[in-house]
Amino acid sequence: MNVTVIGAGLAGSECAWQLAQRGLQVTLCEMKPEKRTPAHVTDSFAELCCSNSLRSDQLENAVGLLKEELRRLGSLILRCADETRVEAGGALAVDRHGFAALVTERIKTHPNITVVEGEVTDIPGGEVVVASGPLTSDALADRLQTLLGADSALHFYDAAAPLVSAESVDMDLAWFGSRYDRGTADYVNCPMSEAEYEAFWQALTTAQEAEVHGFEDKKVFEGCMPVEVMARRGRDTLCYGPLKPRGLRDPRTGREPCAVVQLRRDNAEGTVYNLVGFQTHLKFPEQRRVFSMIPALRDAEFLRYGVMHRNTFLDSPRLLDRYYRLKSEPRISFAGQMTGVEGYVESAASGFLAGVETARRLRGLPPVDFPRETAVGALGLYISNMSVTAFQPMNINFGIMPPLDHRVKGKRNKNAELSARSLAVIEGIKEEVLK
Repeated sequence: MNVTVIGAGLAGSECAWQLAQRGLQVTLCEMKPEKRTPAHVTDSFAELCCSNSLRSDQLENAVGLLKEELRRLGSLILRCADETRVEAGGALAVDRHGFAALVTERIKTHPNITVVEGEVTDIPGGEVVVASGPLTSDALADRLQTLLGADSALHFYDAAAPLVSAESVDMDLAWFGSRYDRGTADYVNCPMSEAEYEAFWQALTTAQEAEVHGFEDKKVFEGCMPVEVMARRGRDTLCYGPLKPRGLRDPRTGREPCAVVQLRRDNAEGTVYNLVGFQTHLKFPEQRRVFSMIPALRDAEFLRYGVMHRNTFLDSPRLLDRYYRLKSEPRISFAGQMTGVEGYVESAASGFLAGVETARRLRGLPPVDFPRETAVGALGLYISNMSVTAFQPMNINFGIMPPLDHRVKGKRNKNAELSARSLAVIEGIKEEVLK
């Protein structure tokens, strides 16, 4: 039995791995290196186009729970992420190139996976999982539009943050530390006084933006909002968001600054850092001008400027079931951000579930019931929920999972109990899932 997986991003790689691990032959189609999207710069699989962080690794956070579920269920993406992680406090961040190289090596050396390079322009016969991503090539997107209907696809805009060299950061004006001194000192903190922040904010809100066809502020995804769009919401908005100074005392003064820009390590060597929360679509010269107003970055060497690109996703509640199968043609499944899950880990989770379910169906086994109490199940049930009237991409969150049947004092304690409940369910179905 052969399954074709289109796209070797996070979702496609995870899906292909799960299918292959269950004894199916997989043809993994990837258009790189023949062709790349505007967001991709390497030929590796599972390339991280935006941040190198897979977000929180704590069980009091929904994405931390999703990671732990995937770890326990044999996720390739989580295994490679753990093997290439870089220090980032309570988050799971990875060496971006090391991670992608490891995923690529594992996929290409699996005996049940055949990689076929080149652009796919049509849906082949047989079992297919489309994981071509939110930047699906025009030819395939047009074919999908014809297959699914003229009103099947929606879109929003996504952005990536700039990278700077570590040696170019002025450490006389910055310090290593973590918020409230929790954990290890993994972030470079770049403080700004009130006057410095005021000048920075004024420059940011009036800087020239690169032209992106069809872009409007209202079409951005809230979880990846360009910093200039956030700044236009009000002078203090950034200080309650990515520039929040709470818990970050400047060792030179002993006080919290007006604002703090945090830099997070982007590679294992610690030679490259990204500006946390600084997704942007300003013109490149404007990025250098405005971001160099941050005192510790006045002489920063920008290794990559921020970029913005259009992301396309399906009207999944109308089109897909809880296992990411096309309702009108179940031999075709979808996975990744094009289904409306948002985030690296969520994309991997959709590929995981699509792979597991497809393998079970082809082997004559019933699908595993991932209930809404689990993060994996909650995501699949969200994207297939017909009662969602204004469907938008969503990160995993405890709000799409059932509440506890008893009161718990404190949000962290409540979330910890939700995670404990979920992991108990996962342990109960784990043996069946891994068949």
